[in-house]
Amino acid sequence: MLMLISVIIPTRNRSQSLATLLDSLEKIKLATGVSAEFIVVNNASTDCTANMLRDREHKSPQITLKIIEQAVPGKSRALNRALTEVCGQVLAILDDDVIVDEHCLAKHVEAYQLTDFAAIQGRVLPGSDPKGRSADPKRLREYNIPLIDYGDEYREIRGLIGTNMSFKREVLEAVGLFDPRLGPGASGFSEDTEFSARIRKAGFKIGYTPHAIVYHELNPARYGRAYNRNVEYRKGLSRSIYRNDSIAFRVVPDLTINCFRYCLYSFLGRTQKAYKTEGRILKCWGQIVGTFQSRRKRNLTT
Repeated sequence: MLMLISVIIPTRNRSQSLATLLDSLEKIKLATGVSAEFIVVNNASTDCTANMLRDREHKSPQITLKIIEQAVPGKSRALNRALTEVCGQVLAILDDDVIVDEHCLAKHVEAYQLTDFAAIQGRVLPGSDPKGRSADPKRLREYNIPLIDYGDEYREIRGLIGTNMSFKREVLEAVGLFDPRLGPGASGFSEDTEFSARIRKAGFKIGYTPHAIVYHELNPARYGRAYNRNVEYRKGLSRSIYRNDSIAFRVVPDLTINCFRYCLYSFLGRTQKAYKTEGRILKCWGQIVGTFQSRRKRNLTT
């Protein structure tokens, strides 16, 4: 029986990065008995994405490309639109700023054949910048890209990162679509984290494979502490939407502990530890602010 993997790529205003990703997909290799459909969701792009996709739609010799227009901004909305139209038994999601290893999709499928996982997280490694330069291994955090590397063996994990993930159709049927309040274009982040929580709650296992690899581009606009602070703060705001953590007994203690850790790491010159801890501080603060903003809105409407 032929297996179909549906590959969903939501995109917004990254025409050059998307073109590079599509070029890498032209070289994809699938196992015998496996086919793939590729769905690009143009999420209200204002650059030349639409024109680029129209040029490619019927000219890609190796892949069948389907284009969906989603006029309302929001990654979750884009994903949900595609998920209502795909046909595959396995549903994969790729970000638009990665390059895909030629065996990536085959290794996603293989992971389901060799394990009892219902959702799979692939490896995400640093790629190169626009000038072709590789990442400095001593400063990986400062590039502010999602890096996923849990080693060289299959293992069970708690959550997925939408950069390179897949799940069986039965997962979608059990847990439903992504929360449109979350993710880029809405709260900014955590649509994949909240989705993962529902996967676990439904009794499915999430696994990691080291063999399904993508390489994330290095974008100088994302480098450094200012960008990281904003990212972590917005992750905290996102947490306030889908989590019910006690501010007094969990979030504030975490904030306090991480403030002490940040001072210690800074004093000891452990810059990467300090960098990570500063992000945790901003995440806690964002969760506090978001929680009180939500309470205030509820009070105003009652």
